[in-house]
Amino acid sequence: MKTQCVSFWLLGTTLVLCSVYTCGLRRCLISVDMRHLEESFQEIKRAVQTKDTFQNITILPTVETLWSIKPVDVCCVTKNLLEFYMDRVFKDHQELKPQILRKISSIANSFLYMQKTLQQCQVQRRCHCSEEATGAARIVRDNYDQLEVPSAAIKSLGELDVFLAWIDKNHQETSPAWYQEPVQG
Repeated sequence: MKTQCVSFWLLGTTLVLCSVYTCGLRRCLISVDMRHLEESFQEIKRAVQTKDTFQNITILPTVETLWSIKPVDVCCVTKNLLEFYMDRVFKDHQELKPQILRKISSIANSFLYMQKTLQQCQVQRRCHCSEEATGAARIVRDNYDQLEVPSAAIKSLGELDVFLAWIDKNHQETSPAWYQEPVQG
C-alpha cells in the first residue's frame, strides 16, 4: 500500500512539475503579416534612405549581433525595440509625403499590435528581461541619442529591414527562439 501511495505521489509530482515547465516554455506568438510589413518598408526604403546623411553609422546592432541574442532574451529584446520604434522613431520622424506617411503609419500600427501582444506575455511572466537583453536595447537608444533627432529617426527607419528580418526569423510559429526557459526562483 505504501509503495502504491509513493508511486502515485511521484506520478502526481512529476505531472505538476511537467505542467509548470510547459507553462514556462509556452510561446508568445505574434500573429502579424510580415510580408505586408516588408512590402510597406520596401515602398518607403528609397525615400527614407536617400535622406540618410550618415551612411557610415548604424543605430541598430548588425544582423549578426541581433541573431546572436539568446533565445530566452528574444521576447524582451523584441519588446524593447518595438517600444523604441513606437516611442522615439515614429514620433520623431517628420514626413511630408502623404504616401510615405501612410506606409509608416501602417508599419507603426503593426508594431503597436505586436507591442501589445508582448506586453501581455510579460504580464503573464513569459517575457523575462535579462540584463543582457536590457543592455542591447539601451545601446540602440544610446546610438540614437548620439545623432540629432531628425537624422536619428531617418537612420532608424532606414535600418528597419534589419529589425523586420530579425522579427521574421525569431517570431515564426515554428521558431525555437519563442520558447522561454522557466525562471528559477
